[in-house]
Amino acid sequence: MKKLILVALAACALIGVNAQTINKNGGLSIEQVKAIQNSYKATSSDKALRNAIVTNDINKLAKNFDNRTAFDDHFSNEVPSKAVTDQESSGRCWMFTGMNVLRSKAIKKYDLPTDFQFSQCYTFFWDQLEKSNLFLQAVLDNCAKSMDDETVKWLFQNPLSDGGQFTGIANLVTKYGIMPKEAMPETYNSSNTSRISDLIKLKLREDGLELRKMANNKGVTEKMLFDKKMEMLQTVYRMLVFAFGEPPAEFTWTQRDAKGNIVSTETYTPKSFAQKFANVDFSTYYMVMNDPTRDYYKVYEIEYDRHVYDGQNWRFLNLPMNEIADMAIASIKDSTNMYFSCDVGKFLDRDKGYLDVNNYDYGSLFGTTFNMDKKQRIASYASMSSHAMTLCAVDLDKDGKPVKWMVENSWGPKYGHNGFLIMTNEWFNEYMFRLVVEKKYIPAKTLKLFEQEPIFLPAWDPLFAPEE
Repeated sequence: MKKLILVALAACALIGVNAQTINKNGGLSIEQVKAIQNSYKATSSDKALRNAIVTNDINKLAKNFDNRTAFDDHFSNEVPSKAVTDQESSGRCWMFTGMNVLRSKAIKKYDLPTDFQFSQCYTFFWDQLEKSNLFLQAVLDNCAKSMDDETVKWLFQNPLSDGGQFTGIANLVTKYGIMPKEAMPETYNSSNTSRISDLIKLKLREDGLELRKMANNKGVTEKMLFDKKMEMLQTVYRMLVFAFGEPPAEFTWTQRDAKGNIVSTETYTPKSFAQKFANVDFSTYYMVMNDPTRDYYKVYEIEYDRHVYDGQNWRFLNLPMNEIADMAIASIKDSTNMYFSCDVGKFLDRDKGYLDVNNYDYGSLFGTTFNMDKKQRIASYASMSSHAMTLCAVDLDKDGKPVKWMVENSWGPKYGHNGFLIMTNEWFNEYMFRLVVEKKYIPAKTLKLFEQEPIFLPAWDPLFAPEE
């Protein structure tokens, strides 16, 4: 018994020594905690702030009263607006934004009604099937690596997403065509993607493990692996049909003009409809980005960041903000809107639909400062692109410099400023990340830079999460 007591005492003593060592090496001792507590002086002002903050939305309390004047919604240059779309409870902002760029051209060319839309459900169906194939094939491509390998870990962490970026639109429309919304309308699950997405991801992870096991067994041929992958994709297809409906091979659609008059009634395939109403040369669209943590005037490409296995990875040219702004202005002046992405949640006044770095004064509310610049925020994972919208307007001063910008959002017409968001130029510079610009608005010397060999970045780089 005495031995047991002595052992217990020795263990307690050892624990005490370890705790002291941890404290000395960076852990918080009780004395240090008390020192932190004693540093706080509960003044009457602090008590008033505490009473307000614990029972209220911080943004309401931090709203900058000095910035209360109504913002000006006049723009010197604006692409005529169309009916605002609504992605509802889904991460398909990239798809709605890309299709808004395409439908703007179709409406203008064919005098279509302003509420004309392409079917997001149709394109999303093939997006999910293609991404499933991308995951399964990537698992096979990396089957010789251990489960601890960074690429393998990333694949199983991200087997499927409803987010994406512009190259997805380019690859999917090119491969599968497109159709009007009436030919394949939204379903509950296309507008509310989380549950079906979670189920397909669960199935893909299970299938990925099975493919890895097969691929590492002797005697398994490439054909056997291919057949097994096809069997797995058939299951995914069936799940997608149940959730979204089966994509029609052809459809009959009545074209109407802006006044509602019937122009024609014809039968189309998705490819023939795309040939007529979405006939754009996607090779003339280029992505530029502002990332001050990396070298400017270099081309970067993100591994596995694509929608279609045999499609294109996400590739962009990194440029200073002023050069990106010049291209955006040139496009808007020519009545051409653009795919645009940003960190939309920062300093957003949701009631007004107004983005301004002076909307909220968090520093004064908490008696501190928040002084990181864009480079520091990116480097410390505090900021990244989170949402894609359609850049459609700029307001220029008498010297031709941008004062503010406007984007068409996809959160419905009741959100923000009649479905649009307005941002100051300062906010634009701080939280804008990516822009897709047509070739004709890019200076020749800048266009030449796209010819350089890209620098490959890993798929798990946090700055390149799919836009939702």
